[in-house]
Amino acid sequence: MGLSVTLSNALSGMRVGQNALDTLSNNVANAGTPGYHRRSVSVIDSVGVNSTYAREGQLTRTFNQSLQQHYTRATAESGFSSVKASFLDRVQTLFGKPGTTGSIDSAYNGFESALAAAATSPDSYANRADLVQKAQALAGTLNRMSSDIQSLRQETEARLSNSVDTINNQLQSLEKVNLRLADQGIDPGSRATLMDQRDRLVESLSQQMDLRVSYRNDGTVSLMTRSGVGILDVKASVFQYESAGALSASSRFSPDDAVSGVGKLTIMTPAGLEIDLVKQNVLSSGELAGLIQLRDQSLVQAQDQLDEIASSLAKAMSTNVTAGTQVTSGASNGYEVDLADVRNGNEFTFKYLQGGAEKTVRVMRVDDTSKLPLDYVDANGARVIGLDFSGGTASVAAQLQSKLGTSFSVSNPSGTTLRVMDDGVAGTTDMLSLSTRTTASGVQNGTLGFSLFVDTNNADFTDSLDGVGQKLGFAGRISVNQAVVNDNKLLVQYTGTTPLGDQDRLNQIVSNLDGMRFAGAQGASGTTASFRLGGTVADIISQTINFQGNAAAAAISDRDTQEMTLDALTQRLDSEYGVDVDEEMARLMELQNAFAANARVMSVVQELMDALMQL
Repeated sequence: MGLSVTLSNALSGMRVGQNALDTLSNNVANAGTPGYHRRSVSVIDSVGVNSTYAREGQLTRTFNQSLQQHYTRATAESGFSSVKASFLDRVQTLFGKPGTTGSIDSAYNGFESALAAAATSPDSYANRADLVQKAQALAGTLNRMSSDIQSLRQETEARLSNSVDTINNQLQSLEKVNLRLADQGIDPGSRATLMDQRDRLVESLSQQMDLRVSYRNDGTVSLMTRSGVGILDVKASVFQYESAGALSASSRFSPDDAVSGVGKLTIMTPAGLEIDLVKQNVLSSGELAGLIQLRDQSLVQAQDQLDEIASSLAKAMSTNVTAGTQVTSGASNGYEVDLADVRNGNEFTFKYLQGGAEKTVRVMRVDDTSKLPLDYVDANGARVIGLDFSGGTASVAAQLQSKLGTSFSVSNPSGTTLRVMDDGVAGTTDMLSLSTRTTASGVQNGTLGFSLFVDTNNADFTDSLDGVGQKLGFAGRISVNQAVVNDNKLLVQYTGTTPLGDQDRLNQIVSNLDGMRFAGAQGASGTTASFRLGGTVADIISQTINFQGNAAAAAISDRDTQEMTLDALTQRLDSEYGVDVDEEMARLMELQNAFAANARVMSVVQELMDALMQL
């Protein structure tokens, strides 16, 4: 091998070493840089005619496709669980823990204590004034909590809108990165940098939504949701969010755009196809899916629970229960009640024994016939039947007969009287009771029930199902009857001559709160409520607090689990992709020694050539 060949080999070794040093320096400089993937340059031994020499091989960027796909999915799951945990923890704080200041049960307990004191000494102005103040505080707590729930829903709307802007910007950036990666003339170092940028953009997008990523040989990617909706190929789809403006308790999602009261999230594909992501249930994880679930389900449920508390509270004050009159006809037994005072939303209830088991039927007056047919089992196990009362009592009897079948005989003997008889066969169906639950009108009405808690414009709360239903959003509207605020003697005086020392009205309220049972009714959509609240007012409050506490705890636990999974995958990525400075420095020493050896070879060759020239 001649000196010129030796010199050429040394020069090639130095060039390879210099490029390797540049790559190593870039690795060290980016140690700890998020999204940076360690790079290396391979060295290829080439065999010539008379020698062997080194030449630079391919620049390699560390990448594990399978691990990356697992990481992408875990990022979406973490985004979903994180946003849910954040909001539901705030909801739990809003409802409070039992006995804590500002909690709904503390406000209710304060009201109960003031009621007990007033019932003991109804002639005490101070006791009555305190009861009115505690009632206002309880109503105010429900108002505030309802407002806060809707504020949280409004926040989800704002975040959805902001997320759409961010997603579109990231998709546009990724589209540009794809175009540059598709250029085969790009140098390896620039390609590796672009691929780092690509993966950072994919990671950010996966935090927002569940993605299925396809990696192509040229480094470009295509994206679609896990449900199969295309997000990015050659061109990026465009996300759009149409805000609904201010949300209220009645602002609910509906697949019918004409009646839906919330923002609309869509995607426009490059081919011009518009897809409603919520209506088509496209998103299953990521922050977008979490925000949608919060807005349309979790926070709606919290509002419904508040409304259930408010409605039960109002009905416990204003409901007059009138027992039916027992009647017999041959072997059949039953009861009669007068339906004259049954208002829209009120009900009559009967209990019976069948097969040794006690059963309950609640028959509700429903004036809005679009809510019919109505027939379901409530949280207390009672069958609830909705009937149209517009045709009079005879029509009510005929409708109820068709619902109950031959086990009962339902009739209208006269006027507004309804009669319900059992089948007269011992051991099959035996009537136990029949009574009406009616809403007292006004305050000084001659009945013990009265509207202490009222709706907008001091209107009685009857639990009407008309329109969206009176219950919907009632927690945000409930207030104390202004007549009672102005004159607290009306807490006691159910007639103009009732003495202030009379305990009957307040005692009935205490009795109703202790014994009257309520249950979640059907929602505005016509489907039964997704939660199962039932019992006294105190029971419903306790169930609600427990529900929200458990929901928050479950969400936080899920978030922690997903974060642990993501952290484990992040550590694996760091292990595979990250820069170990100690390893790089050891490699640096090897490269420095090789560089020095090649430099020494060149120096010796130069000395030999100088010596030859002097001969």
